[in-house]
Amino acid sequence: MAESLQKVEILTFYEGKKVLVTGGSGLVGSNLIEVLLKEGADVRTVTRSRPLQLQAEGVEVLKGDLTRMEDCTRAVENVEYVFHLAGVVGGVGKNAAHPALMYTPNILMNTQMLEAAWRADVDQYLFTSSACIYPGNISYFEEERGWDAAPERTNASYGWVKRMGEFQAQAYAEEYGMKIAIVRPTNAYGPFDNFDLETSHVIPALIRKAVERQDPFVIWGNGESSRDFIHARDIARGMVMALERYPVPDPINLATGRSIKMKDLAYLILKISGYENATVVFDRTKPLGQLERRVSTAKAEEKIGFVAKIGLEEGLKETIEWYGRARQQF
Repeated sequence: MAESLQKVEILTFYEGKKVLVTGGSGLVGSNLIEVLLKEGADVRTVTRSRPLQLQAEGVEVLKGDLTRMEDCTRAVENVEYVFHLAGVVGGVGKNAAHPALMYTPNILMNTQMLEAAWRADVDQYLFTSSACIYPGNISYFEEERGWDAAPERTNASYGWVKRMGEFQAQAYAEEYGMKIAIVRPTNAYGPFDNFDLETSHVIPALIRKAVERQDPFVIWGNGESSRDFIHARDIARGMVMALERYPVPDPINLATGRSIKMKDLAYLILKISGYENATVVFDRTKPLGQLERRVSTAKAEEKIGFVAKIGLEEGLKETIEWYGRARQQF
């Protein structure tokens, strides 16, 4: 079944449909809007403070705060499909230092967007969960292991709020019959990312340091932790496939199935950036996060026919070039 699904990825499911993307100014949201526009969707998005990064005609942009029920209600008006991506996000440092900030606004947005969508009789809904829900005592992430134990400590607050979002989705599907898909993306990167060193994830932080030729070139931790990095455009593809093909609240990982150590990632970024003579320093005072993450992709392939297409080196090259162009505009 998976083999036949891969041959024809997206048909006309989105053509002419009114689709809401919350978090459309973010990394994955920007790429998702691009995919939906190519599929012929009529796209609306909601932004609060960050402007829409994507330069695209025909996108309806609403100003709103999704911690407010009235703004959620306005956002879903006359909408057929909802992709809920909006949230307060950050790297391991922000997650560890601000547990309340990572929890309260996110639980409000998740709860009120789902309630508003149900009241508006939205046809189908996608909740964006995260690989951060996985327990800290496992290294191989299979969907059924998601609730085996507490999330890894440095990501605990964000992990719990995503678990609660999954539970809410299951509750609304059970009681109200809503068609809801759940995806658990692993570490995303790509154009439109956040390159602020105070709040960014690891790849944009390393890219910025390399492009700026920072000396020394500092890597958090000891470089031994590993992650599965997936390009945001692949995540966007997986999302549209999940909503179309598997709108049931049964979580699916979106990952490549391949992990890389942080030190190897850093040296690869330095190579692509032409900064191979950098003085590399490992800052062991910084949080390391979970030591190892390997992510199963079997369920995604089986249920929706999803396989990541963009290799890490190719994706990093594109992202570095994009960031180089974006810097020149400021």
